[in-house]
Amino acid sequence: MLYNERVTVSKVELGLRQNWQQFALLVVINAFVGGMVGLERSIIPELAGQEFGLVVKSAVLSFIVVFGVTKALTNYFAGALANRVGRKRLLVLGWIIALPIPLILIYAPSWNWIIFANILLGINQGLTWSSTVVMKIDLVGDKERGLAMGINESAGYLAVGAVAFLTGWIASEYGVRPYPFYLGIGFAVTGLLMSWLLIKDTIHHVAIETSQSTIARHKHVFWDTTWRDRNLGSITQAGLINNLNDGMVWGLFPILLSSLSFNLETIGIIVAIYPAVWGISQLFTGKLADLFRKKWLLFIGMLGQGFALIGFIWASTFTHFVLLSIVLGLGTALVYPTFLAGIADYTHPEQRAKSVGVFRLWRDMGYAVGAILTGVIADIWGILPSIGVISGLTIVSALIILVRMRDRNE
Repeated sequence: MLYNERVTVSKVELGLRQNWQQFALLVVINAFVGGMVGLERSIIPELAGQEFGLVVKSAVLSFIVVFGVTKALTNYFAGALANRVGRKRLLVLGWIIALPIPLILIYAPSWNWIIFANILLGINQGLTWSSTVVMKIDLVGDKERGLAMGINESAGYLAVGAVAFLTGWIASEYGVRPYPFYLGIGFAVTGLLMSWLLIKDTIHHVAIETSQSTIARHKHVFWDTTWRDRNLGSITQAGLINNLNDGMVWGLFPILLSSLSFNLETIGIIVAIYPAVWGISQLFTGKLADLFRKKWLLFIGMLGQGFALIGFIWASTFTHFVLLSIVLGLGTALVYPTFLAGIADYTHPEQRAKSVGVFRLWRDMGYAVGAILTGVIADIWGILPSIGVISGLTIVSALIILVRMRDRNE
């Protein structure tokens, strides 16, 4: 099934069933994309302490800052270039950039090399995840976007959770380097070969949908998606806050658990539960975005996240952290596929890739904002006040959705 640029528009159909083979390949590839992030999810803070002697929270979280900023900027340029360069070419380029990442993590002689690896990881994630998201939306048309995004994000974040657990277990048995990062070599090589040899571009699907679309074009896609359009702006701010609190969980959660005397294997289990629940649940919550009003799914999901984060302040046992991680995962699962399905709903097909890129710019900038904010607060006042601030911001984000967003039939 080699890529063929000469496919004619007349042979192209929209729909999940009609394009299930390409869709399934993109789902598998996105699992490898998520696996690249899972490599670091549970053990990088431990690596920072053991190998490089870093204990200051803001210094440890610097790898998330560079990852978030780089991924956010790459998302934007991937969206802007998708129609001009082609989705497949961006996907292949993203995997080429991934190849040295696990080797750097294995052999890095200083923390600056870990930072450099995360710059490459941010570019890899921005190109590959953005490409798979846009290509799946292109393939299915307007009736099954929520389901498509649920399957896509489920594959990615199930892989994040599974690999986070595996690396935590491998690190507890054999040390934080090099064995946990061998997984990344397999992900990068397999992802590159599949993308290069098996994936076809979806630009012809966009042409079909464009000929049928009645959605008005935005005059200023960047500013409308960022804030000016009440629906797109509501979704974008919630995306930023969602990843802001995810950045905190990624960076501070292992440190919090370690301070409560949980061992590395137990930390790996707890850290894996949140993305695993998030991933599995999206198989169901994605379809909800096709059936129910997106405004209410987003409001309930963000509010649930906020209350789960508040609970972490008082949690002390393994059971507490597991239950709260499940609630946090369910809240995130409600909003994540709904974000992307909503952006697609409110943009013209030819502007979709750019609008998705702008949304993902701000959403993933939340990683950097969250890491900086929570790191500074944690260094000055401690981890628990940092969690309190982030939970408050998440609840405010839910209220913005409640007040500002309007569904089409309202």
